[in-house]
Amino acid sequence: MNMSNTTKAVILTFLAIIFWAGAATAFKLALKHLSPPNLLFYSVLISALALSLIVVFSGKALNLLKMDRQFFIHSAIAGFLNPFLYYTILFKAYDLLPGQLAMALNYGWPVTLTVLAVPLLKQRLTVIQGISVFISFTGAVIIATRGSFISLAGVDNTGIFLALSSTLVWAIYWLINTKDKYDPVLKLMVSFLFGFVYILVSQVVFDELVFPAQESWPALGYIGLFEMGITFVIWLTALKVTPSAARISNLIYITPFLSLLALFLIIGEKIFFSTFVGLVLIVSGILMQELYSRKKRLPDQTIRE
Repeated sequence: MNMSNTTKAVILTFLAIIFWAGAATAFKLALKHLSPPNLLFYSVLISALALSLIVVFSGKALNLLKMDRQFFIHSAIAGFLNPFLYYTILFKAYDLLPGQLAMALNYGWPVTLTVLAVPLLKQRLTVIQGISVFISFTGAVIIATRGSFISLAGVDNTGIFLALSSTLVWAIYWLINTKDKYDPVLKLMVSFLFGFVYILVSQVVFDELVFPAQESWPALGYIGLFEMGITFVIWLTALKVTPSAARISNLIYITPFLSLLALFLIIGEKIFFSTFVGLVLIVSGILMQELYSRKKRLPDQTIRE
């Protein structure tokens, strides 16, 4: 019996949610055995290989010969932002902070995107958007200060700065890809190959490459395959087959709460009540903005996130 496109999309979306929900836990487990630069090197290597195999076996490899110069320039820039710069910052943030704080603060990137769209895209910030940004920002403050609103309560200042900076990098990466008409899987693969070159150079110049300990490979493989590589393809496929991208996109907001559960159950990280409250506010602000934006679009203008 053939499944409907809606059923396929929902199954694929939940797979993506489950895989991404485990990422924060995998980061913390891998960082017990690897430095952030070494984790970056091996995880991106795994991801680049996985994406290359996907491109080859999907029959898209020959399409690279048809790509223009602009495709490779754009991919080189994208690869610098993600995976090189984004994960360099994010892994260091996870190294310095409890997983719940780094994950929750990083999840606020759509808020950063809204703010950046004002100077970069010359968009006006509406009242609803302003309120949603304030709600999400309040959530971020609650998380960073553990509810005190005054000080960082013993949390590493550099880690907080890096976690928030990662949202800026990801928002810029998202912005430069909004009007990109290239095949997303093909471009992701090429971007990761460029990114790996940047990482390799950085590793040789600034850090010592250490072969991962045996106990680090499960987490390392998970990050390379399911945080960076295969899951993105699963998500793109879900968006491709679904009759309503808006509906399955809303399901993604389950991810950070499952991440908290995974951090608690797998590595025993105590979840602060302030983290949960702050995360609820961040997601509420994002959802408010999403619902408002969708009401302003025509049916055939739905953006596939």
